[in-house]
Amino acid sequence: MPATPSGPATTGPVDPRPEPPPPPTGTGYRAVFSTPEFRSVFAAHLLSSLGVVLCEIALSVLVYQLTGSPLLSALTFALGLLPYVIGGTLLSAVADRHPARRVLVVCDLLCAGCAAVMLVPGTPVAVLLALRCATAAIAPVFAGTRAGTLGDVLGEGDLFVLGRSLIRIVNQGAQLVGFAAGGLLLTAVTPGAVLAITTGTFLGSALLLRLGTHARPARCTSPGALLGASLAGTRQLLSDRRIRALLLLTWLPPAFVVIPEALLIPYADSLGAGPAAAGLLMCAMPIGAITAETLAGTFLGPRARTRLTFPLGICCVLPSLGFAARPSLGWAVTLLALTGTGIAYNFGVDRWFAAAVPDALLGQAMTVMQAGRMTIMGLSLIHIRDVYKRQGWWCSRCDGRSPSRRVTSLANC
Repeated sequence: MPATPSGPATTGPVDPRPEPPPPPTGTGYRAVFSTPEFRSVFAAHLLSSLGVVLCEIALSVLVYQLTGSPLLSALTFALGLLPYVIGGTLLSAVADRHPARRVLVVCDLLCAGCAAVMLVPGTPVAVLLALRCATAAIAPVFAGTRAGTLGDVLGEGDLFVLGRSLIRIVNQGAQLVGFAAGGLLLTAVTPGAVLAITTGTFLGSALLLRLGTHARPARCTSPGALLGASLAGTRQLLSDRRIRALLLLTWLPPAFVVIPEALLIPYADSLGAGPAAAGLLMCAMPIGAITAETLAGTFLGPRARTRLTFPLGICCVLPSLGFAARPSLGWAVTLLALTGTGIAYNFGVDRWFAAAVPDALLGQAMTVMQAGRMTIMGLSLIHIRDVYKRQGWWCSRCDGRSPSRRVTSLANC
């Protein structure tokens, strides 16, 4: 029996979980928030999500100030997606082979350390991008471990599903609040100051998780190297037909959703709209997602949410087809909001997934799920760039897009 975070290993049988918390009071989201341990997880996720968004903005601006290259500046965002496949496959076993609280705290401390190194004056751009890759590789391990922790804190029934919903609401809200707050901060302070705030958010998240969650031993104590265990666990998950189908169900709709999202700025330009209209387009999808998640979690029961899984999944894809008719700004906002509502299909998928995955692999399964989703979204963004290049709408010098006219020369950029 491995050591727990609070002391050395003991002999004899040990209960792998602490005493269950008292039954939650209320229903829906109120029942989830009545669990003190979840409140700590939720607050920590809120801090770390804002930290990630602020880091992306500040690092992008810092790289642009150092190099004057929009391409390298934009690359900092791409590096936030593609390294997920590394952490999600090669490190996924960490989520189950080590105590969850220890993994979560260490992940936050590593991210805080990366942000702190970015603060050092004179740090080369290559090092800054490498640190961005490191935080992106850590992210799926953190997300998978946290999802497994929700299973311990809330059980694997409807409270787990609602807890996952609240995590998604935080993710969408962090995009809205984080980008707005980051933009305002950068008008008043330097990118280094914003990175210092980012470091503080990760440290705050680590403190909340350390003090607000129980120490639980690892789910799985199988011997062997981490890399081998990660690959073996991933193969085991993908060899199960039901789990494989559920993973595809979580990966494919977001891949279609990110395509219209990547085209919003050039589409606003093609309409002759200004920056305010472009911002409205960018906000429409997260607002639709937050609204749908909140309403479904508050007013619908488990069976009703499950029955809506496939209709809402289709809703992630179909509204985007309306852009073929080149809608006006108002209709474009409506289509994007409808696309965002489709995120509520995850209510049913989370329930099915938690029931299908062995408990010993729950953290690793959630890590693979998150890594696959973000990787496919990153590949979709790369495909969009290739399409623009083939159409002659991409300038290699400024890495900019202009759908209203072809870029025939650098002078025309």
